Amino acid sequence: MTDSPHPRETSELFGHGAAESALLDAWNSGRLAHAWLLCGPKGIGKATLAYRFARFALAGGGDGGGLFGDVPSSLEIRPDHPVFRRIASQGHADLETVERGWADDKKSKLRSEIVVEDVRGIGHFMSLTPAEGGWRVVIIDSADEMNRNAANAVLKVLEEPPRNALMLLISHSPGRLLPTIRSRCRRLMLQPLGEDVVADLLTRQRPEVGPTEVAALAKLGEGSIGKALALADEGGLDLYRDLLNLLQGLPRLDVPALHAFGDKVARPENDGSFRTVTELLGWWLARLIRAGGRQGAGMAEVVAGEGALMERLLAAASLEHWLEVWEKITTLFARTEAVHLDRKQAVLGAFMAVERLARQGSR
Repeated sequence: MTDSPHPRETSELFGHGAAESALLDAWNSGRLAHAWLLCGPKGIGKATLAYRFARFALAGGGDGGGLFGDVPSSLEIRPDHPVFRRIASQGHADLETVERGWADDKKSKLRSEIVVEDVRGIGHFMSLTPAEGGWRVVIIDSADEMNRNAANAVLKVLEEPPRNALMLLISHSPGRLLPTIRSRCRRLMLQPLGEDVVADLLTRQRPEVGPTEVAALAKLGEGSIGKALALADEGGLDLYRDLLNLLQGLPRLDVPALHAFGDKVARPENDGSFRTVTELLGWWLARLIRAGGRQGAGMAEVVAGEGALMERLLAAASLEHWLEVWEKITTLFARTEAVHLDRKQAVLGAFMAVERLARQGSR
């Protein structure tokens, strides 16, 4: 497995030309908003765009500008540029990044949220004279993870923005943010990447993955290269196949196989596998509901046979009942993670909830 570069080290951006143009146009207009909310699904490149724009701004609008006063036509900064190198090494004095901090002194686990201590220094940092004479930039990744106190602290900065200071807030779910924060930012919505783009990026970053698996992972990624890479690293495609093999037995689950599956993904050392399975099951049920809502329009299969399985389950119960099961399972998995419930029992409970509903249609 090849480690993926951090967004601060990534020089290329794919699939977001419109969003890049919006930032560039705002810069060239001379009326750049002091705060931007970069929105869209997780893993599609929002942080990569944020660092790309931060480099551009801190370099004074590009690699030195065009000839004869030409306005810049791209946000690109060469990897050998001093600003690029300092940001990649986290050594640029005019860039501050806010992420979740460590939960303990051993730095073994991150906090579940961004707390007020993580953002307390933003206002002072942005009010300082830029060390290199240009801009001060703050990136918050992600703003969705701020708790109430942290969000209120950021709001105070947004209400009285310093001159030549820029704040870039990354958000996977902007509806979760304070309305007052949303209203003080210019929103830039990034769209999911095309399946072909995800497949190409996956091939570049995980060359050991074969073309058949790449195609399946690109479908599972649903426009998110971050999700596709995480699935590749956690054996997500094999887990997805195991999950579907269990569901294929409905309306009667193979109980021994279900227990073996639960044992496999619930081991303490398998944090990634458990989270992957919970996300995949919730995602598959959401696809089932969307397929039912399209009244036979169908949906592209990731694994052969899942379309027929969806048809069979949709015939067994109404969309309303499947939506209730999806909500129940989503709540169960969230609670399991929040208060450390028994993971195997959570997996068993989720599959049995699906089985109970599937049995109704077989009576």
